[in-house]
Amino acid sequence: MRVVGIDPGLRITGYACVHGDPWRPAIAEAGVFRLDKVAKTADSAESVSARLVELERDVADLIANTKPDLVAVEAMFSNPKHPATVIKMAHGRGVVLLAIRKAGVPLLELRPAEVKKSLTGSGQATKEQMQLSVQRFFKLAEPPKPADVADALAIAVTGLQRSATQPA
Repeated sequence: MRVVGIDPGLRITGYACVHGDPWRPAIAEAGVFRLDKVAKTADSAESVSARLVELERDVADLIANTKPDLVAVEAMFSNPKHPATVIKMAHGRGVVLLAIRKAGVPLLELRPAEVKKSLTGSGQATKEQMQLSVQRFFKLAEPPKPADVADALAIAVTGLQRSATQPA
């Protein structure tokens, strides 16, 4: 089974494709989509819409190239200290969900705490703890950078493991 994991964002979206044994999968591909190359006027409606178009194209291409059996996406979470951030993230996440739906690939939404707990044992793990756990899990020479790549790998692995333990 091939699973793509996506950590959606409006500036940087992490992605990863894993396959094979759910508890010792191989990495087929991992990286980030940097969405700041279209427009530099960060908060204008035109800039946001341009980034969303770019994100939809990037996700559609990722799905077409990796041919996953499942796409796992991080579910929404909010931080009361930064309400504007969750609104912007929701725009990007919505486009990701649309691209997945248009591709006809099954979708699994995972809560951030569930993903963190699956790799670190704690639903409250920090970005740094996630990077180190992903490094250990995949036996990488160094932690994945930026943190969005580690998050996407963790999302993909959690999706792969969940699909292996739940009945079809």
